[in-house]
Amino acid sequence: MADLPLKLPLVTASSLFPSLLTILVALASMRCQSMETNSPVATNGAPFPWNKMRLPDYVLPVHYNLMIHANLTTLTFVGVTEVEIIVSQPTSFIILHSQHLQITTATLREKSQDNRAEQQLTVLEYLPWEQIALLADKPLLIGRQYIVTIEYAAPLSETFHGFYKSSYRTQKGEVRILASTQFEPTAARMAFPCFDEPAFKATFSIKIRREPRHLAISNMPLVKSVNIAEGLIEDHFDVTVKMSTYLVAFIISDFESVSKMTKSGVKVSVYAVPEKINQTGYALDAAVTLLEFYEDYFSIPYPLPKQDLAAIPDFQSGAMENWGLTTYRESGLLYDAEKSSVSSKLWITMVIAHELAHQWFGNLVTMQWWNDLWLNEGFAKFMEFVSVSVTHPDLKVEDYFFGKCFNAMEVDALNSSHPVSTPVENPAEIREMFDDVSYEKGACILNMLRDYLNADVFKAGIVQYLQKYSYKNTKNEDLWNSMTTICPTGDTQKTDGFCSRNQPTSSPSHWSQEVVDVKAMMNTWTLQKGFPLITITMRGKNVHIKQELYRKGTSHSSETGYLWHVPLSYITSKSDKVERFLLRTKTDVLILPEEVEWIKFNVGMYGYYIVHYEDDGWKSLTSLLKEKHMTISSNDRASLINNAFQLVSIGKLSIENALDLTLYLKHETEIMPVFQGLNELIPMYKLMEKRDMDDVETQFKAFLIRLLRDLIDKQTWTDDGSVSQRMLRSQLLVFACVRQYQPCVQKAEDYFKKWKESDGNYSLPNDVTSAVFATGAQTTEGWDFLYEKYKLSLSSTEKNKIESALSTSQNKEKLQWLLEQSFQGDIIKTQEFPYILGSVGRNPKGYLLAWQFLKENWNRIIQKFELGSNSLAHMVMGTTNQYSTREQLEEVKEFFSSLKENGSQLRCVQQTLETIEENIHWMNRNYEKIRTWLEKRTSSL
Repeated sequence: MADLPLKLPLVTASSLFPSLLTILVALASMRCQSMETNSPVATNGAPFPWNKMRLPDYVLPVHYNLMIHANLTTLTFVGVTEVEIIVSQPTSFIILHSQHLQITTATLREKSQDNRAEQQLTVLEYLPWEQIALLADKPLLIGRQYIVTIEYAAPLSETFHGFYKSSYRTQKGEVRILASTQFEPTAARMAFPCFDEPAFKATFSIKIRREPRHLAISNMPLVKSVNIAEGLIEDHFDVTVKMSTYLVAFIISDFESVSKMTKSGVKVSVYAVPEKINQTGYALDAAVTLLEFYEDYFSIPYPLPKQDLAAIPDFQSGAMENWGLTTYRESGLLYDAEKSSVSSKLWITMVIAHELAHQWFGNLVTMQWWNDLWLNEGFAKFMEFVSVSVTHPDLKVEDYFFGKCFNAMEVDALNSSHPVSTPVENPAEIREMFDDVSYEKGACILNMLRDYLNADVFKAGIVQYLQKYSYKNTKNEDLWNSMTTICPTGDTQKTDGFCSRNQPTSSPSHWSQEVVDVKAMMNTWTLQKGFPLITITMRGKNVHIKQELYRKGTSHSSETGYLWHVPLSYITSKSDKVERFLLRTKTDVLILPEEVEWIKFNVGMYGYYIVHYEDDGWKSLTSLLKEKHMTISSNDRASLINNAFQLVSIGKLSIENALDLTLYLKHETEIMPVFQGLNELIPMYKLMEKRDMDDVETQFKAFLIRLLRDLIDKQTWTDDGSVSQRMLRSQLLVFACVRQYQPCVQKAEDYFKKWKESDGNYSLPNDVTSAVFATGAQTTEGWDFLYEKYKLSLSSTEKNKIESALSTSQNKEKLQWLLEQSFQGDIIKTQEFPYILGSVGRNPKGYLLAWQFLKENWNRIIQKFELGSNSLAHMVMGTTNQYSTREQLEEVKEFFSSLKENGSQLRCVQQTLETIEENIHWMNRNYEKIRTWLEKRTSSL
């Protein structure tokens, strides 16, 4: 028998419309509390007594009692929120957040009194700010504790946020429904009325009503279950620690779980749909190991008795750090030992490491407001690498870190970028903060600081920060102040709150005596957007150094006033000892002990800056790579490739010189330089694919295959080797097969034939599956077979590989069908749509289809994915950022400007317009030069 929603009294017009007395009291209070006269108007036409988007700070929540009863048949829920508040100035209204909730009653009583003293509150709603006002007949008094009780009902959300519906299909074809939560950043208000800002921390007691066939889990362990009625159980969960609303979580499902205990007695459990419970073992072991690492590293015990990790069938982002109940998309948690790729194992480990780092950075210590989101996300991203490099050394995660910095620089080089710490107000602006600048740049500047201070000093500073601000909220400067009070080891002394140290260096320059003012240094990285270009000019033993803003586009030359404190490092042809110093001025001169053939700055890519070597500097480094590339590390080789092409973009280096530098890749075998080479070179022919440039495009693709042919031919079609060797193999074979390199295509066709003839039972090596599927998808029969196998697959990795393969088809009808099916969300989940749209958008046969689909379905897309979300940014950039003509630019401009408040103001729109503009200039400057260069080099490879 289906459970029925709890019956609540319905709102009547008379109960909602304010009494004269209530309005008079509220208006008096408004005059006291706000000098502005333009008051918002509530949905019923009455004046709304608060005119700011941020909540007042004189009504504070102390504790919430929540009761949630979801009906998974009618897809609705009802709730009762009882919130204990304390008032610090007289007020006759209480402002909370509420979105899409139908409030039926609201009452107020003093905590010290019983329910008989309850007074009815009048409810006003102001939709634009997602706020409600509860109006009292008489002012609430200073220092008194009150209890507000609100009863309400709502549909389960059809999006990926709030309290939302998810579903999965069993192998027998049965569709099963569950309900889960995703509240960050501003969606707790969709599940219960609350003070939905991170600084309003409180404790929570949660009760969930469910059918006996379901299971409920929440942030805290289950205390007891009570039979409310036949077929209805109420689960009572323990009281939480003090935390922000966005960290509250609850799930009602038929999940199963596996569990283990950490050394300190924390119960770790992984939850998944029953048919995938056998894929939870790897995540469980990783979570236990990582939780133990963090307890030791932070010197602060994990404060909850349990940590659950739940794989949700429908999930927009990668994962969410809800305290004690972290949630993941299935591909971010479930590992199938037979079918998951090595890159999947790496990603799962990193995602778990990220969410568990949040249990300290973000949950225990939380940013005061979303402008400092990077204190949460930059740290969690950074700690992924710190933790996994220790707990899973075989994954060699440190090799991939600086790739994150290059990703961040891509967007940070645009005028539409923003400082790491930047003002935001409304929910769309807040959602836009979840980007590469907050995550990747945040992590990169922390890594740079750790390298500069040294690992022990850095660790001592963050441990002090966490201990000092536990269960509190912080701002940017609180972190730097914690760092500044720790002096680096060695010859140090503390003066005027700063540390000074004698820095050993071979240079007689004036940098040897150094003052470490962490706050002054790091403010230059967090309070201004962009990053520095360091220009190096050699004059005998003198190294002239200049810093300036690196900025793509035509207007960068006029921008002045940017200055960073840059921790520089270098090695030379005469010494592989890393020398370091801090550049705090626009220009300076470094004096070497002797003249050198070459000098390489930013050793290991620890610094968040790029370097230009004037005169013969690049020529010397190109010769070094050509003759003895192993002299410098693979990270240094990759950073040279990246920096060279970044300099081409701003006209500091010719495209010919940058392409000459890549020729050494013929002898390269390490993953990161090869990947970086592909990351720089593939976009060049991708621009050509979207224009009528077939001859040069074909030549360029052929050049790339010739450049990497020896390395491609060396790849075995097995799963042998280290993690990086296996990831390199997988990517190279996909590249070679998609580029129609015949030895690769023939091998892949043979494997696909065997796999298809065995009805998908033939065991393919995981590392070659992507190449085999991409090749098989090029025929109608192969494409259809892959889709049939997709429907039956229980492996997230296998499904992702099939999705990628299907989107490489040259058949436009298939591509159009794929877009429609993935957005519809029946067989292919809608969560995959942003990635499929981007993949079709990169396909020369599909890019116009993807752009057209985005335009025609924009309003439906923003309903599902929300304005400002990272998914939406991915779709906008994925469909348009490889355009390079004036006509394309005008078309994109025209569409987005027509949207007005439905998207024209988004940062991702500004980013894509800037990127198209940059592509136009880039192609105008370099296309003919590439043609000429290719003609000269054709015979030399």
